[in-house]
Amino acid sequence: MVQGLGDVGAKLIADPRIAKVSLTGSVPTGRRVYAAAAEGIKNVTMELGGKSPLLIFDDAVLDDAVSGAILGNFYSSGQVCSNGTRVFVQAGIYDAFVARLAERLAGVKHGDPQNPEVNFGPLVSAAQRDKVLGYIEKGRAEGARLVAGGTEMSGPGFWVAPTVFADVTDDMTIAKEEIFGPVLSVLKFEDEDEAVTRANASEFGLSAGVFTRDITRAHRVIGALDAGSCFINSYNDAPVEVPFGGSKMSGVGRENAKAAIEHYSQLKSVFVRMTPIEAPF
Repeated sequence: MVQGLGDVGAKLIADPRIAKVSLTGSVPTGRRVYAAAAEGIKNVTMELGGKSPLLIFDDAVLDDAVSGAILGNFYSSGQVCSNGTRVFVQAGIYDAFVARLAERLAGVKHGDPQNPEVNFGPLVSAAQRDKVLGYIEKGRAEGARLVAGGTEMSGPGFWVAPTVFADVTDDMTIAKEEIFGPVLSVLKFEDEDEAVTRANASEFGLSAGVFTRDITRAHRVIGALDAGSCFINSYNDAPVEVPFGGSKMSGVGRENAKAAIEHYSQLKSVFVRMTPIEAPF
């Protein structure tokens, strides 16, 4: 294990003894690492950023959908690249969903993560806390409706309360950029085609989720969403048997399962002849 900052990583990538480069990080860092690895024609796996959509249809089980949104936004205090931070809710249950989500967030208990009664932890640094608070202010300024949170929380460490914005539009900053903190955006949609089109209108393509009781529609929508890791009536379940990775700016390659082994392997082809060779002369 070799620890260090960017200069150490650059030396490792440039070293001819390194045959494989795997990065989990931001898109800007991914571009630089990809270009550096190309100098040595090295195999690369990249798991980069996300702004993943979670589509909730009128016929979804409301509490399950709310639970999925909570797991897809506030697990690890929002510090998960695959989080479904754009929650598209069909008009028929939009108000009920927002109200139920706000009720559930009243049960947040923050503090020492080693305390079994605690269910919400801190952000990684003061810089990240300030970045998240800055996005919250942008949400307010651009006209999103604050439903829950939006403030710091007390205690040792760096805390931002689980935050929900409703009436978010696709052009708002909080709907376009990866925040990497506990900020959930709720967007209203009318029909399936609209939801798919808007969900795909992002440079990212890491994950996506669908909540509906219509399994045919679920598979149809998932098939149309441009994302590498998808969930039906669930979110952020990642058993080791299921490959994980994204498309578009969210990266290349896969982690977990046999797919990960393939990305860390170099295929060698060997042909063995067992009969005499016949030549024309």
